[in-house]
Amino acid sequence: MTDTTPTSKRGGFSDIRKMFGGSSSSARQFGILASLIVIILFFQLMTNGLTLSSVNLINVVNQYSYILILAIGMVMVIIMGHIDLSVGSVAAFVGIVVAKSMIDWHLPWYLAIVLGLVVGALVGAWQGFWVAFVGVPAFIVTLAGMLIFRGLNQVVGQSTTTPVPIEFGVIGAGYLPELPLPFDFNFLTMLLGVLSVAWIVYYEIRLRRRQHKTGSEAAPLWVSITKVVVLSAAILFVAWLFATGRAGTSFPISGIILVVLVGLYSFITNRTVFGRHIYAVGGNRLAATLSGVKDRWIDFFVMMNMSVLAALAGMIFVARSTASGPQDGNGWELDAISAVFIGGAAVSGGIGTVIGAIIGGLVMAFLNNGLQLLGTGADLVSIIRGLVLLGAVAVDVLSKRRGGPSIIGFLMSRRRKTDGFPDIPEVVPSSSNESSQPADLRRR
Repeated sequence: MTDTTPTSKRGGFSDIRKMFGGSSSSARQFGILASLIVIILFFQLMTNGLTLSSVNLINVVNQYSYILILAIGMVMVIIMGHIDLSVGSVAAFVGIVVAKSMIDWHLPWYLAIVLGLVVGALVGAWQGFWVAFVGVPAFIVTLAGMLIFRGLNQVVGQSTTTPVPIEFGVIGAGYLPELPLPFDFNFLTMLLGVLSVAWIVYYEIRLRRRQHKTGSEAAPLWVSITKVVVLSAAILFVAWLFATGRAGTSFPISGIILVVLVGLYSFITNRTVFGRHIYAVGGNRLAATLSGVKDRWIDFFVMMNMSVLAALAGMIFVARSTASGPQDGNGWELDAISAVFIGGAAVSGGIGTVIGAIIGGLVMAFLNNGLQLLGTGADLVSIIRGLVLLGAVAVDVLSKRRGGPSIIGFLMSRRRKTDGFPDIPEVVPSSSNESSQPADLRRR
C-alpha cells in the first residue's frame, strides 16, 4: 500500500517535526518530553536500575497522582491568565469533611465521594463568583481561600487525625484486581496497555485519512509508522513493568483515574467550544469578549472545575494515607503550578496543554523520586526543584519577549536558512493586559 499524502518540500527535518505535531507548541512539548526521558535514564543509571523497577514506578504513580490531577485543573486556570493558591487547602478541607462523614455520620464510602465532589463544586463556585462577577483578581481570592479553608480544615477536624474506612482506600491505594488466569502477570494491566496501543493506531489512521480527505499536508507514511511503533513499544514496556510487580500489586486505581481525566480534559480543551473559549480568553480577553465569548462564565467554570479536581485529589490522598490530618495539602499548589509551567504553559496565559502539564508533573515527580533514591537531603532537593522551576519560567519569558524569537523557533529558523529556505516568523498569541482594557470589558 502506497502513501498518497503530500510530503513536505523541506525534506527529512520537517518530516521529523511532523512526528511531534509540526507546530512550535508541539516542538516545545517534545523538548519537555525529551527532558523527562533524559532525567529517567540518568537516574536509572545512577540508581543501578531502581528508577524503572516495578516497585518504584508503582510508588511514583501512588505518590504523585494527586499532584498530576491538580495540574490538569491548574493548566486551565493558568491558560486563562489566573492562578489558584487554594488547591492544597481545598483538598485538605474536603478530605476532613469526607473522613468525618464516614466516621461520625456513617455515610457509605461511595456517597462520601459524591459529597466530597459536591463540596468541592460549592467551594469552586464561591471562589469563581468573586473572580468572575465581582472582579477580584484570582490571586487575591485564592490566597484568601487558602487561609479560609485551611482554617476550616482545622475547625472541622479539631487539628487531629481522622481515620477512614478500609473500603475507602481503594481509590488511593487500590490496584487492578488479579483474575484467575494462568499468567505470571496482571492480565488487566496488560490489557490496558494493549487497548492504549490500539487507540494510538486507530487515532493515527483516522488522522491520516482526515488529512488525505481535506487535502492538507501530512507527514510521510514512514513517519507515522515510526511514531506508532515507538509509542506502542514504550506503552507496552511500561505496562509490563506494572503488570509484573510484586504479588498483589499492578497498575494503581489512582493511575486509572488520572488516565481517564487526562483523556477527558484533553478532549475538552482541544475538541469543544468551551475549550476553544478558554484559549481565546487567555490569549486576548478583549478580542474574545468583542467576539461574543462570555468570559465571566468561562472564568467561573474554570475556577469551579479547579476546586472539584482539588477535592478529588484530596480524597485520593486521604484514601492512600488511610487518614485525614491537619497538615494535608501543604505545598500542593506550588507543585501543581510548577508542573504546569515546566510543561510549557505561558506566564502571560493563552498557551498550555493538559499533556504538557502531565509531562511537567512527571519531570518533577521523577526528579524528586530520583534524588530520594540517591539519598539526597530534603534541603538540596528543594533547591534543585526551585532552580528547575525558575529555569523553565525563564525560558518561557525569554522566548515570548516581544521582538525576540523563541529558542526552538531560532534553532529551526537556522536550520531552514542552511537548507536554503526563507525564515518563517513564529506567531505567538498575544496576551491582553487587563489594566489597559475598559472596566466593563475586564469584568464582563
